[in-house]
Amino acid sequence: MQATSVISKGQITIPKQIRQQLGIRKGSKLEAAIVGDHIELYIRNIPSNITSTGFAMLKSKHTAVPSDFDPASLLNNDRA
Repeated sequence: MQATSVISKGQITIPKQIRQQLGIRKGSKLEAAIVGDHIELYIRNIPSNITSTGFAMLKSKHTAVPSDFDPASLLNNDRA
């Protein structure tokens, strides 16, 4: 059994090993119940896979900038 602390907002951290073993990640929904003299947590929903890089998570109205774009090309080269 692993110990954890309660912060001032009443939140606890589920140890990483337990989260990994149960597949709990950001966005997971848990339910808490008092059973006798202890608390039991039940997983109610685990979100579908989320890419770890965050690539393509945000959408923009602007066209994408090519990966080989050189911002220095915007400088005016006629300055003398």
